[in-house]
Amino acid sequence: MTSRQPSPAVPRPHRIVVVAPSPVSMFNLAIPEMLFEKVEIDGLPGYEVVVCTPEPGPITTTGGLTLEVPRGLDALDEADTVLIAGTGHRYLPDPRTVDAVRHCATRGLRIASICSGAFVLAEAGLLEGRSATTYWQLTQELRERYPALDVQGDVLYVQDGQVMTSSGYAAGIDLCLHMIRSDYGAAAANTVARLALVAPVRPGGQTQFTQTPLPPERGTACADTRGWAMRRLDQPLTLTDLARHAGVSVRTLTRRFHAESGVSPLQWLLHQRIERAKELLETTTLPMDQVARACGLGTADSLRQHVVRRTGLTPSAYRAQFSRLGAGVA
Repeated sequence: MTSRQPSPAVPRPHRIVVVAPSPVSMFNLAIPEMLFEKVEIDGLPGYEVVVCTPEPGPITTTGGLTLEVPRGLDALDEADTVLIAGTGHRYLPDPRTVDAVRHCATRGLRIASICSGAFVLAEAGLLEGRSATTYWQLTQELRERYPALDVQGDVLYVQDGQVMTSSGYAAGIDLCLHMIRSDYGAAAANTVARLALVAPVRPGGQTQFTQTPLPPERGTACADTRGWAMRRLDQPLTLTDLARHAGVSVRTLTRRFHAESGVSPLQWLLHQRIERAKELLETTTLPMDQVARACGLGTADSLRQHVVRRTGLTPSAYRAQFSRLGAGVA
């Protein structure tokens, strides 16, 4: 009679326990479920996501809705990774959450936060002497309240040892993808990014892009000149060229342009050149010097300077992260 070999134990998924403050940002809370639950390794789930809160039961959201969260902070006893969600605005951390997170740190767990969740980590003393970030509108308050922190005010996320912090809103997606990549590799992270229809894993040092958008245009007096310039971004254009096309003096053009676009003509022009460069990096395989000439930035060195200043990435790194051609995606 042949004896049966015992079946190999099925590995337990990595358990992410998300702590929800009240009120909680619904977007913050949705990100972990949306991304971690899509990870499969050899046909098995890579993660289990559990949500808990200091006071189990109904909690409010920043949108005015009510969510039922049945698990309390005892769920942290089963955690492999702890993720603190944010409220989207400044708040005083719940002392019970602070104590529980501090205890998790003594167990050597990985601990992360999204948006204003960084205030919980700071209150627990986990960020003292570390680099950290939070939503850019809250960075100054984080610096003032916790002066021992090295607050990085314009990055997507920061990892300092076992502690991770991210900025707000979509930066939480970048943080979670980074965690997936750290646990299961780039191929798994990029697969999840494709399933969720979000950008592939981005470096944490990339800027939050808080200064890149232009104000909405508020007039049409210079619309023809703007359109004319957009069709000639590959050419050298001066203030005099723009004023001549508009049929006004440079001074009048500058005044009208600022009234309609919120910026000077040359600031507007540079913004359009960089946007064109980003589009070419995403949609073509043109060499860098050709991209630079096509958008009017002159040389590959000039292209690099402007793209790094705007995005925190070199042109080649930007292309690798955001190419729409499907190349290089695992």
